[in-house]
Amino acid sequence: MLMAHPAVLRELLDEYTALRALEASEGSEATRQRLDDVAYTLCVSTGTRDIDAAVIAARHRLPGARTLDDSVLDTVAT
Repeated sequence: MLMAHPAVLRELLDEYTALRALEASEGSEATRQRLDDVAYTLCVSTGTRDIDAAVIAARHRLPGARTLDDSVLDTVAT
């Protein structure tokens, strides 16, 4: 599967976030249509079918993602 460049994902995430806020305050048909378009593009770009999964997948593909992931560290105190 082709992966979208992190810069493209960052732009899509920023636009999606801004459009969600605008839709909440304005709610115009044009805003809703653009939000649907960006959500679809995020899904295609991340290989997902759900916008929530697409947002999570896109965030994980950004530079610096998971820098605090300590799941491989030993959890037993020595």
